[in-house]
Amino acid sequence: MKTVLFSKKAAPDPELLALKAELLAAQGDLASAYRQFNQAVDPELVESCVYQISAVKARCNYLIRAIKERSPETAAAVQIEGESAWT
Repeated sequence: MKTVLFSKKAAPDPELLALKAELLAAQGDLASAYRQFNQAVDPELVESCVYQISAVKARCNYLIRAIKERSPETAAAVQIEGESAWT
């Protein structure tokens, strides 16, 4: 008779890993959008940067919610740069 040993640690959820990787990329995009905003001089460029920042924040918020729904126990481990600036 064969014995199957199960490890206590479950295999990582590939979708959760993809969401976390996308969140990291989105945080990089947000940092880039803020840099562009800080360098913008023309009023139309400033407005464009504001819309870009708003769009990336919305994407980050969606990803954070999706990560929390997918894995509530790891939700506390999600590190968010500039979280207080988003709310």
